[in-house]
Amino acid sequence: MNCRRYGSKPTIGFWMLVAVADSAMLFATAGPAVLISILVALAVIAGGIVAARSLTRRSVPATRTVVRRRA
Repeated sequence: MNCRRYGSKPTIGFWMLVAVADSAMLFATAGPAVLISILVALAVIAGGIVAARSLTRRSVPATRTVVRRRA
């Protein structure tokens, strides 16, 4: 009989190829997820800064405009 033993080199090579493909797919899908999470974090930080600045801004009294009449 010409049977291969369990755990022979071609079988290990195949599963290593599957593992490399799985890790490549993981990295490919993690890239956009990381990018989106960074963009969301930056938007939240920018929104917090804008909110803090608008809450701490003192209201400036309206300047009085002088209306002059023609003589």
